[in-house]
Amino acid sequence: MAQVNKQAIAAAFGRAASHYEQHAGLQCQSADALLALLGERDYARVLDAGCGPGRMSRYWREQGSEVSALDLSEQMLAEAQRQNAAHHYLLADIEAIPQNAATFDLAWSNLAVQWCSDLHGALSELCRVVRPGGTVAFSTLAHGSMPELRRAWQAVDDREHTNRFLPVEQLEKALHGWDAEYQLHPVTLWFDDALSAMRSLKGIGATHLHDGREQRVLTRSQLQQLQLAWPSVQGKYPLTYQLFLGVIQRDQNVFCHRDGH
Repeated sequence: MAQVNKQAIAAAFGRAASHYEQHAGLQCQSADALLALLGERDYARVLDAGCGPGRMSRYWREQGSEVSALDLSEQMLAEAQRQNAAHHYLLADIEAIPQNAATFDLAWSNLAVQWCSDLHGALSELCRVVRPGGTVAFSTLAHGSMPELRRAWQAVDDREHTNRFLPVEQLEKALHGWDAEYQLHPVTLWFDDALSAMRSLKGIGATHLHDGREQRVLTRSQLQQLQLAWPSVQGKYPLTYQLFLGVIQRDQNVFCHRDGH
């Protein structure tokens, strides 16, 4: 994966911190699907990596876990702290977690690692801070996400307005060397119009593009073009995501190095 501008990503999510939960339908569905894959089990110490405003940190806390909430965005972390979502708060990058090895029973990361420069490196870091016998559970977006948005923008110009996510084959490859299981889980959200669909992305802070450009303000003419080009079904406008859900079981006897061996 290409290097990404972490400061710009943190700023984009920071701007969305106060109203993130109003637009977090995808995050909720992703979390529910990842919990189903994870299965029922108690975890004494949990790291919520990419915690956002703390919804899942609060969930794990309510399950009786001691929770450390980590986020790249200072504003997101402040919102999680305002919600009293966790016991500890870490302003940090998933690719450089400021914790000792074998600290947690579960490293949980819901829709955050797609913003990392190196997926295998990020998973290695999550694995490093999990104790032997512990678990890493993560979700990310796969290639083929948001085809409706891509199609609509093609009617306006030839610029890239959506992020490029890894194909499933590369996501599978990132899991090589670990005891892991995964699922591809498509999710479609429905909106009243194209603008509402795009506002849902802005509402969760997902407006930063991996190549460094941010979407500009739309003219009325461009918005009309987008609306006409967006595929609709009975007056509703879909936005489809390909979720990739993964669960890694940390080997009891093998130390989890950055190379995954």
